[in-house]
Amino acid sequence: KGFKVFAPLMPDTLNPQRNAWVNHLKHVTGIVGSPNPDWYFVGHSLGCITILKYLETLEEGQKMGGAVLVAGFSDNLGYNEINSFFEDPINWSKVKSRCKNFVAVHSDDDPFVPLKYGEIFKEKLGASLIIEHGMKHFTEEEGVTKVPAVLNALLRISK
Repeated sequence: KGFKVFAPLMPDTLNPQRNAWVNHLKHVTGIVGSPNPDWYFVGHSLGCITILKYLETLEEGQKMGGAVLVAGFSDNLGYNEINSFFEDPINWSKVKSRCKNFVAVHSDDDPFVPLKYGEIFKEKLGASLIIEHGMKHFTEEEGVTKVPAVLNALLRISK
């Protein structure tokens, strides 16, 4: 579709730490240059909060084109392993000032992430909300290998 795609493997996924993940995202994005309106993120699960925390680190005037947040959430779901991502609240206004186009994609039967988080992204970020049926947590282990709604959302916000 004409996109140059980077799919970074995040460090220490068995013991994820916010600073390590955000710094890794900074490193990967730094390879391609400075954040700009032609950049779009697609994140899944814990990757979504990583994107939001990354956006908080951008300087005034740095803007991204958009983000598609798949099975994302805005606060700890009760897992001690991810506490570091929620040590401070999301600065919603700062995030919105760095990125205007958000799409939240959730499944109506996700065993980990309740639909309310899609509503939170809609309220706090002005995100478009897409609710898929029967996609669970959008993982290959659950039989989900393609999510056309994600590609369609990315194509829509990148126009």
